[in-house]
Amino acid sequence: MRQALHRLTIATRGRGLVEFTGPVLAWVADQGIGTGLLTLWCAHTSASLAVTENASPEVLDDILAGFERLVPEGAGYAHSLEGPDDMPSHIRTLLTGPQLTIPVADGRPTLGTWQGIFLFEHRSRPHRREVVLHLLGEDG
Repeated sequence: MRQALHRLTIATRGRGLVEFTGPVLAWVADQGIGTGLLTLWCAHTSASLAVTENASPEVLDDILAGFERLVPEGAGYAHSLEGPDDMPSHIRTLLTGPQLTIPVADGRPTLGTWQGIFLFEHRSRPHRREVVLHLLGEDG
């Protein structure tokens, strides 16, 4: 068994989904691990990770709109020290989660045809987010 660790920094433009499938696929391929398990960890409490469709931009728009309806700003949250988008961001992160686990087969994450890996920025202003990649497996 071998393992590898890598950190990606992802710039966001504010609230929205940022696809970073390409850098993940490239890094996994460079590790030479054929069969294993890839864990991605978002080291933040107001951004999360998701696997969702990457073919239709309307899907991402609908996800954002759905989260606006589920966890609106200005809903009377007690925690508002960092602005009106802060507490909704924490709740949205809890709903989607800071971690993904994806099996690796034949040296590639086993994503479906229309699946992509996304950082889900929940804050309104731009941020630089860190995602840690950990790959554990056997040489391919």
